[in-house]
Amino acid sequence: MNNIKNSFSIKDLENLSGIKAHTIRIWEKRYNVLEPSRTDTNIRLYDLQSLQKLLNITLLHNHGYKISKISKYAPEKIPMLVREIITEKSVKNHAISAFKMAMMNFDQAQFHTTYNDLLAEKSFREVFYDVFIPFITEIGLLWQTDTITTVHEHFISSLIQQKIINNSEKIQREEPKFDDRVFVLFLPSNEIHELGLMYLNYEILFHGYKTIYLGESVPFQDLMVLNQYFDNITFVSYFTVEPNKDEVNEYVKQVQQKVLVDNTEFWITGRLSEYIHPSLINAQTKKFASIRELVDAI
Repeated sequence: MNNIKNSFSIKDLENLSGIKAHTIRIWEKRYNVLEPSRTDTNIRLYDLQSLQKLLNITLLHNHGYKISKISKYAPEKIPMLVREIITEKSVKNHAISAFKMAMMNFDQAQFHTTYNDLLAEKSFREVFYDVFIPFITEIGLLWQTDTITTVHEHFISSLIQQKIINNSEKIQREEPKFDDRVFVLFLPSNEIHELGLMYLNYEILFHGYKTIYLGESVPFQDLMVLNQYFDNITFVSYFTVEPNKDEVNEYVKQVQQKVLVDNTEFWITGRLSEYIHPSLINAQTKKFASIRELVDAI
């Protein structure tokens, strides 16, 4: 059975394209750029081709093309113009649109083609900061508005994870440049959102340090074992949904009391880190507002 989502509401199109539903209706009525079907109750429904066309029209419109002019183009001319105007300035938006279509179609080939096109112009680190981070942020918003399902999120996240793993493996073939500290990366119990932590692992390796990547849902008691094997440990964690905001301070206290010893530190980032009370931040416990801020501290 084909479970690809191939029917979209006008609100879905607004969320995916950034064009207000009111504007889409005007473009549709005045310029006939889209031709939705209608339900029995007269609700507009759009197919994947309409979504792709709107994403292309949005890019042209953002580059100064008037909708009245775009509407007169032959269907095959619009994607041709899009390819012609893709520059360093617009490549980010085009790539994000392409990744969206890959996600909606569960199309691995389109994802890899778009990624490889980016690598022709950018380093992996630039791709992650310039494209993947904004795209991941959009995925979260699309999921919150029910524009995409959890299956879409897992599909595209898995593909991004593969790229992080591939690039991390290349660095791990070399001996670390520095041995003055070891980074232990983990997620708290019941936390399964690994993308951010996986990229931090890549960055720390890139900067020449040894990492021990423990991954998702690690009980803090298990962290205590590492102190028997290594000195100068920096524990790194990424709080996305766990521990929840009502429990995050108690969790940090437990790590401080039971895991941290002399010459160890605890670095924290992620959405829920903003709820950590300032009194818990000290020389051994640090929180960071973003991946980039944490990377700058390495």
